[in-house]
Amino acid sequence: MASYFIEGGKRLVGDIKISGSKNAALGIIAASMVLDGPCTIDNVPLISDVDVLLNICRKLGATIKQSGEGSITIDPTTVTTYESTHEMTRSIRASYYLLGALLSRFQKAKLTMPGGCDFGTRPINLHIQGFRSMGAKDELKNGIITLDATAEYHSGHLYMDQASVGATINVMIAATKAPGTTVIENAAREPHIVDVANFLNIMGASIKGAGTDTIRIKGVDRIPGNQHYSIIPDQIEAGTYMIAGAVTRGNIVVRNVIPKHMEPLSMKMKSMGIQIEEGDDWIRVSVGSNDVIKATNFKTMPYPGFPTDLQPQALILLCVAEGIGKMHEAVWANRFQYIEELKRMNADVTIAGPIAIVNGPQQLTSARVPARDLRAGAAMVLAALIAEGTTEITSVRTIERGYQDFVAKLQKVGAAITVGEDSEMLERE
Repeated sequence: MASYFIEGGKRLVGDIKISGSKNAALGIIAASMVLDGPCTIDNVPLISDVDVLLNICRKLGATIKQSGEGSITIDPTTVTTYESTHEMTRSIRASYYLLGALLSRFQKAKLTMPGGCDFGTRPINLHIQGFRSMGAKDELKNGIITLDATAEYHSGHLYMDQASVGATINVMIAATKAPGTTVIENAAREPHIVDVANFLNIMGASIKGAGTDTIRIKGVDRIPGNQHYSIIPDQIEAGTYMIAGAVTRGNIVVRNVIPKHMEPLSMKMKSMGIQIEEGDDWIRVSVGSNDVIKATNFKTMPYPGFPTDLQPQALILLCVAEGIGKMHEAVWANRFQYIEELKRMNADVTIAGPIAIVNGPQQLTSARVPARDLRAGAAMVLAALIAEGTTEITSVRTIERGYQDFVAKLQKVGAAITVGEDSEMLERE
């Protein structure tokens, strides 16, 4: 049971190279299961969620080889089953993309209900509605979902009353071989949805409109593959390090980014008085010794709005800002659970329904706190970077699900962060 030990008060300065997008990689790896030939995927983040999904695909029968750092070759032609009901499938949320992939490949799918970060109810009813529109019969029994479209597999039409990233990707994958043209209306528009669509198109699928609110998928008989594809940079990883630079009043350059994807954060940071410079594939975040960071209001929304996956990190930014700032979480219920831990670090935050009110600037103090979920864990690291004393963050495997080389990247720019055994576990020994 490892912990991070972080001595606060260090100004972060330097360059950080951003890894491939976690969310895009998970969608693309699942989507590769529909191909009729091998493919090579580059810029794959080396994180535990990716490892788990690759192992699930191996259990299905796929042949997977690592052909260099961040590069994998997947041959799905050896997949022999439409069932994935073991415990690994339960451990990550993104395993549900295999429902769409296996339905497309076999017109059948059987999957253990997936898990992932616990911050409120995360139903898959929209996914099921999309599959039903394509002729699939569904059953949920003992935590296992079964889909069967062997009698009638055809194109469908899904209008989502709420834009869902997961449902958009899942139905899009499922429709790649469905006869006719499937239409998804009020589709989510996040960059990783576009990346999954681009991957499938390069491999031989026919998808139009990804990145808009209407996506059309023309079913094809075969998706030959036999191509290379490189995953986009991780928007949330980049945002986390941008905020780290700002809260420590540092000077951080994030490289290997798409600045357009970062605009929801960049524009907010500029409005707070934080200096932002952009190049073709880099962004510099800096705060001078006399610069004032001003409080503002955030509201999480689907892309191109402010991403919910940066909500906990941005709340730490409000802790160092002058004035009263508000964080309105409009995407997920119960995503403020980590604030109770933040209060143990002397944070002045009040929760009023879906809104957290932050009275800044504040001086946080060290404590022993857990990483409750992936993004909340990253937020606790940001809080520790500015806290007085040495903070211990436990359950750090949760953080490493989504951040490649997290400790090494922070150390490189001056963070006093080390990995050690959980202090409470040591005391028990």
